[in-house]
Amino acid sequence: MGLSSDLERFREVGEARREDLTDFIRHGDLGGSDPDRVEIPIKIVELPSFEYDRREAGGVGQAENGQPQPGQPVDPQPGDEEGDPGEEGGEHEYYEMDPEEFARELDEELGLDLDPKGKRVREEVEGDFTDTARAGPKGTLDVDEFFKRGLKRHLATDFDEEYVREGLFVAGAGVEEAFEWARERNVPVSHAWIADAAAGLETERGEPVETLDRWESFAELDAHREVEPVSHRIRREGIDSVPFRREDERFRHPEVIEKRERNVVVVNVRDASGSMRETKRELVERVFTPMDWYLTGKYDAAEFLYVVHDAEAWEVEREEFFGIQSGGGTRISSAYELVAELLEEYPFSEWNRYVFAAGDSENASDDTTRAVIPLMESIDANLHAYVETQPGGGGANARHADEVERAFGDADDVAVARVSGTEDVTDAIYDVLSTEAGGDER
Repeated sequence: MGLSSDLERFREVGEARREDLTDFIRHGDLGGSDPDRVEIPIKIVELPSFEYDRREAGGVGQAENGQPQPGQPVDPQPGDEEGDPGEEGGEHEYYEMDPEEFARELDEELGLDLDPKGKRVREEVEGDFTDTARAGPKGTLDVDEFFKRGLKRHLATDFDEEYVREGLFVAGAGVEEAFEWARERNVPVSHAWIADAAAGLETERGEPVETLDRWESFAELDAHREVEPVSHRIRREGIDSVPFRREDERFRHPEVIEKRERNVVVVNVRDASGSMRETKRELVERVFTPMDWYLTGKYDAAEFLYVVHDAEAWEVEREEFFGIQSGGGTRISSAYELVAELLEEYPFSEWNRYVFAAGDSENASDDTTRAVIPLMESIDANLHAYVETQPGGGGANARHADEVERAFGDADDVAVARVSGTEDVTDAIYDVLSTEAGGDER
């Protein structure tokens, strides 16, 4: 094993020593990652290196001006490449994961298991040849189904011919009487068959059926003869042939499978009023950012909208979302009014929809009960969530979360979480995401 492979091994050890996911979410620099790339700091390990020793000075084949000095690192990389050693150092300081890996690890870390639902039909594809139709290419004829249908029809119309023929030997009975007697006993014989059988008897014996009086009555016949079930006769004699008909034909064709796109639109809402100081805004970021990564990793396609509000609401870009602070008051319903407008572009029949709101639970007067709760009820979504961020505990006017919780109780599409410090962040994420994970598809 050479020095290069040793170095790579130490780098792998460094990645294995990356910061715990929960610690990263609670305390790490979330802003250093991109929506599609999560960078988690590594607990640095010292990588091995060689240094020039004073006793070896002058013995490395370099001119006087290029003579290495004691303590100078020896570059372990082979070859004479341009550039100074260490120009691109520091790559070992972060472990990168994509949102899919982040979602898997968060599932394992927090015990989540959200099952994304397919919504909009993306394409129709052909599956296995499991369906049948009455028409199709001859090469796709389902022989088994063809035989079963012909056999089933044959068995349904078969009957004990000798038993029915005995009806013609009842005193005073003709074709009509024999037919009625047979049908009353659920024998599936046709009038034409009995007429042909009677004609055969007349031809064979040269006398009309009425003179062949073997039985005094049908009751006497039934007392001495029983109809033999078709299944018994088949076991004894077998089946010589099965007459097939065109309507028995069935042709195999592939099942058409709708592939549905697992897509999602997430609307993140944040209170930007004067009471939302930096610490509160940071707690919102620590809850919302990992949930964005998680849903990006879970769904095939994810879109995110960002709304901030004080007494009025407006849409912003993600880069602005966590930093904005206004000096106005608070009217949370203004945000939900804007959310309803934005989601008109994302029909619930075609999109999974999440509405996540956060703030310090302070709201104007009766705005929550009068306007916010009715708006939440009217906006179809997989999940509505409100995250209260109150460092150190609830404030005197922090009533919004309590009122939402009272209104929706244990509904499986509404979650309320409370965060008073970074230690509560992962619990809040679990409270929100596990609510939808256990809910039924609407």
